[in-house]
Amino acid sequence: MRWTPGGESRNIEDRRGSGGFGFAPAGIGGTVILIILSLVFGRDFVSGGGGDTSPAGGTSSGQIAPPAEQSPAEAKEVQFVSFVLDSAQSAWSRILPATMGQQWHDAKLVLFRNATQTGCGVGQTAMGPFYCPVDQKLYIDLSFYDELHNRFGAPGDFAEAYVLAHELGHHVQHLVGTDAAVRRAQEQNPDAANELSVRLELQADCYAGVWAHETQRENILDPGDIEEGMNAAAAVGDDRIQRETTGRVNQETFTHGSSAQRVNWFKRGLQRGEPKDCNTFGS
Repeated sequence: MRWTPGGESRNIEDRRGSGGFGFAPAGIGGTVILIILSLVFGRDFVSGGGGDTSPAGGTSSGQIAPPAEQSPAEAKEVQFVSFVLDSAQSAWSRILPATMGQQWHDAKLVLFRNATQTGCGVGQTAMGPFYCPVDQKLYIDLSFYDELHNRFGAPGDFAEAYVLAHELGHHVQHLVGTDAAVRRAQEQNPDAANELSVRLELQADCYAGVWAHETQRENILDPGDIEEGMNAAAAVGDDRIQRETTGRVNQETFTHGSSAQRVNWFKRGLQRGEPKDCNTFGS
């Protein structure tokens, strides 16, 4: 991507200096299921706690986190996620009122290491990046990008950008009430909970594509960037993760969609840049 390293976004909340909570994260498969259950039902299934009781912008003790020690490479990574965050939120501040009649307000992006308190309970590195609708914040341990490159085989700056754009897609869903509607539907029909979760995640992929469409119009993409984004979408498909971790695929336990589904919905948002094309619930 064509971007110039600059300052840190005003919507970054940096907790990397807080040190975490000193416990080992659970395995990625089980923890992902727990965080999904926590987000859907509004309870902390990960730690058994009742959610975040600390002040906004603070750590679990209510204190502002000290400045984080970071390498030059990590400092550049912070500048990159700042650029992506500001670009995507600027785009949605135009798109959402014009196409969905809903006013936009920015989400915060929390940077942490190991673990941190969230409005949805304790967030851990092993969960990967996630969005909490209770406090309207995105959470990421930047070490996830090493895993994205090395474990999932999805290198490139636009692969990293796709991850943030997907999580911001959940903020879009929260602002228009989609996540609340899904939660009610899951409570009414628990047997459809996984299918509804998949549709919610695929819509967030499509919304990531809507932002990618905007970046094409702004001429900030380099050759191969879109391919990096699609490769990242494919890399985190449920079927691929299940095959690599268990050696078999069980579609009934999908929560995010298959690799093919994730790529297809990302491409759908990319092609026209229209949120109305992202109706995964009507398809």
